[in-house]
Order: sequence, then C-alpha cells, then structure tokens
Amino acid sequence: MRSRIKLLWVLPALLLSAAALAQDYRSVAVPRAVLFDAPSAQAKKLYIVGQAYPVEVIVVLGDWVKVRDSHGELAWIDAKQLSPKRYVVVTVPQAEVREAAAETSRLLFRAEKDVALQLLEPGTNGWAQVRHRDGLSGYVQFSKVWGL
Repeated sequence: MRSRIKLLWVLPALLLSAAALAQDYRSVAVPRAVLFDAPSAQAKKLYIVGQAYPVEVIVVLGDWVKVRDSHGELAWIDAKQLSPKRYVVVTVPQAEVREAAAETSRLLFRAEKDVALQLLEPGTNGWAQVRHRDGLSGYVQFSKVWGL
C-alpha cells in the first residue's frame, strides 16, 4: 500500500518533468510585435521584435502567450501575433551554412548574428536544415543558432 501511495506522488512529478522538457517554439508573424511585462495591451511595453523572430512558449493564458527570447528575457505577446512557422536566430558573430550536414561540406553562405533563418528540418547529429529569406538553404550547426 505504501508503494502505491508513493507512486501516486511520483507519477505526477514525472509527467510534469517530461512536459517541462518539451519545448515549444513559435515565430513572430507580423512585421513588428510589441512585447509586454504582463498579459495586457495596457501593460508596460518592454521592446519590439520583428517578423520571423523566434520565441519559446512558456505559458499560454487565453489570448496572451508568455515567451522567452534568445537572450533569456521573459515577456508577454498577443497570441495572434505568433505563427507556428519555425525560425532560428544566429547567436554567434557569423554562422556558416553548408551544403550538407558536415564541416567538410561546401560553404553556401554566412549568416550574421541576429539573422533569422527559417527552420526546414530540426535535423540530427548537431545540424539543422535552414533557409535564408533570399532563398538559399543549407545546414547550420545547432550551437550557432537559438530556437531549436
């Protein structure tokens, strides 16, 4: 009986832990989106982000979503301003985008810090397939971008 009681306490904790590990990313769908310090248009405006900027969803509260940006900042955004279309943002001075998922593969282009790249495939082995807004697509290392 005691083991059943312990299991009843442990099971919800395990489920919550698994849910906490699953990350949900979205991207800004509008040209300019205001992020607030509370879930209200009357709240204090914190900053503005541009279209395609990726954010991690932390909490959904009705029409408002609490998000984290690539710098770890938390803010609220109107849910209507988010898209399920995934983007990543370059976090290093320059990220090399290659033809295949390998260091030895041909270099296609370099993306500067804070450039948003559309995520085509999350990939494996430390590489993600991305597309630049100019149409070029290739592979970038996970460690060079945020939003995966």
